[in-house]
Amino acid sequence: MTGESLSLKTKVSDSSYCCTQNRLLHLDFPVHVSPKFHQYSLNLAGNYCDIKHGKLTIQKVKEEMDLAKFKPDPERPRIFMSKNGKVVIVFPNGEIVEVANPPDRAKDDSSVGAKNGQLSRAGSLTVLRRTNSKSKLPSTSSSRTSSIAESDSYASVDLGTDKLPPIDTPEASHVCSIRLRNILRRIQNGEVSKEDLHKNLEYAASVLESVYIDETSTSKDTTKKRLTDEDDELSEVEPDAVPTEVRDWLALTFTRSMSNVRRRGLEKPKFRSVAHAIRAGIMVDRIYRRLSSSATLHIPPAVLQLLKGMDDWSFDVFSLNSAADGHSLKYVGYELLQKYDLVTKYKINSSMLDSFLLQLEVGYSKYKNPYHNLVHGADVAQTVHYILSQSKLAHWLTDLEVFATIIAALIHDYEHTGTTNNFHIQTGSEFAVLYNDKAVLENHHICASFRIMRSEEANILNHLSREEYREFRALVIEMVMATDMSFHFQQLKNMKNLLGMPENIDKQKALSLVLHCADISHPAKDWNLHRRWTSQLLEEFFKQGDREQELGLAISPLCDREKTLVAESQIGFIDFIVDPSFAVMTEMLEKILTPLQKAARSEDAISEEVFDKTDKSKYILSTPWSDCLADNKNKWKVQAAKDAEERKQKEAEELSKETSNTNNNTTKPIAPPGGPTPAVSCSAGKGGN
Repeated sequence: MTGESLSLKTKVSDSSYCCTQNRLLHLDFPVHVSPKFHQYSLNLAGNYCDIKHGKLTIQKVKEEMDLAKFKPDPERPRIFMSKNGKVVIVFPNGEIVEVANPPDRAKDDSSVGAKNGQLSRAGSLTVLRRTNSKSKLPSTSSSRTSSIAESDSYASVDLGTDKLPPIDTPEASHVCSIRLRNILRRIQNGEVSKEDLHKNLEYAASVLESVYIDETSTSKDTTKKRLTDEDDELSEVEPDAVPTEVRDWLALTFTRSMSNVRRRGLEKPKFRSVAHAIRAGIMVDRIYRRLSSSATLHIPPAVLQLLKGMDDWSFDVFSLNSAADGHSLKYVGYELLQKYDLVTKYKINSSMLDSFLLQLEVGYSKYKNPYHNLVHGADVAQTVHYILSQSKLAHWLTDLEVFATIIAALIHDYEHTGTTNNFHIQTGSEFAVLYNDKAVLENHHICASFRIMRSEEANILNHLSREEYREFRALVIEMVMATDMSFHFQQLKNMKNLLGMPENIDKQKALSLVLHCADISHPAKDWNLHRRWTSQLLEEFFKQGDREQELGLAISPLCDREKTLVAESQIGFIDFIVDPSFAVMTEMLEKILTPLQKAARSEDAISEEVFDKTDKSKYILSTPWSDCLADNKNKWKVQAAKDAEERKQKEAEELSKETSNTNNNTTKPIAPPGGPTPAVSCSAGKGGN
């Protein structure tokens, strides 16, 4: 079917009638009518219907209809039905409409096929194709009707091709079918000459070629693609019936082609990329989701104000925790799940989510750790969010992968004991026995967290399918296990090897490195935040050292509060751990996201918020951590110099005191044995001191 036929579908009940031009007609099946068929009538199963501008009005009446009043009009369309059940309607202007299920089969429910995932109603009449050749038709409909009759008789009697209709006219295919059946009968009787057979086969081939070209020419760029039922039915929606956005959505969602959207010519869609449109929709939808978040979870105004800084690299989680009355993890977790619309996508019950986050906070506070507490969990989750969002890494991930990444960040140190894995192994703790001395704490974080998510009151995963749950769990386990510092150098080595290969980087390994970097990121934040985190971490280390001393164990490195060099330890931590980790992560992000940005630039830009307008061949990643690392390292160097000077001065004072004590001991007079102690003058006594 060529052109853009728009049709109107009317549903009629057993006692429904069609009323047009003050005339009533009983119909026993729905009718598809094109608005381009203006004053035509259809003769279907003996019933007649006048059609005006493609509109049918349905009325219910009780009186019986006198069908004798409606006699067939010779000027009305003719209906042809083949032996295989196909119905073709030929209109006086030359338009031909081929319909799918004829009226006499309409009431047979078993013969009704499915379309677009839904069963058609019994008796539906579906237009398959329509041929229009007005430019080559006679001016009067009577001449067209008579010519069709003459062609029919000529095709069934003679074998000449002189009087057959032109190959590009609508009646050509019908006449051609009659002629071929006539030839078939004559071949059986041996009455066809080679010359007649050659001319007729050539004519038939030309007709078929014309029909094929007619049906497959759907756009100006001559893209040859057969029209589908979806295209036909979507095009049958009148332009004014629905808003433009709704029509575009229908074309995008329920058809395999965007041709219906592109047909408007000047109304070019603003978003050429579906992925970009989704991203823009996420950004536009943030205000709505923030309101939804406020409606389901009461967030104090001071907390809301601070949560606006979630997209900042050096987000002050300490201020948030103070404003949130010690519930920073709860509000950060809820805000992140709302930002990525995960609450809606995975149908997370608000009460279950609230229970889950509160139980996480209880677990993080179980051992009253100075560093590994709920504030650290909130800080790491926010840092992961920054990397996902500001680097556009989230565009590389599926919703489920983003969901798993956020949850992994929230639970990564759940029920941390405030001691290292080595301490558990050396003391033979229950956790060490349970997990066979392998990643003791990391295994416990995962195990205990999934126990919460399996509970009835905090099951935020209850709407995941089995496959989704397996993928989610596998990714969370991989990411949290990678936070074990004993795997640090091996993890960096593996990623460097992957960066040197042309293959794509595994998502689990990439996200594991992101979480690992976020876990050790405080030296890469602003100095005031880093200094506070360092103080709290060292206090936790010193508490472990105190316990080791009480147990008679060797004190672990950095755990001796009397001998640890704070500034030097942080400089070494930055130089050998943090800086190399962020360097590898930066290179990894550039390799992953450069192809994505190149693909994005081939599309129309959505907005500055989605993609920068700068036109550069290579993806440029914003790295605020680089400046922070350099600045903090310099400050620690200054502090280290001061500490060294203080230690030197203290050592000098202690040496001077020891020398003074030694001199006092050597100059003190010795009383003779058995004799009285000699008197010492005041001046001599002071001088000895």
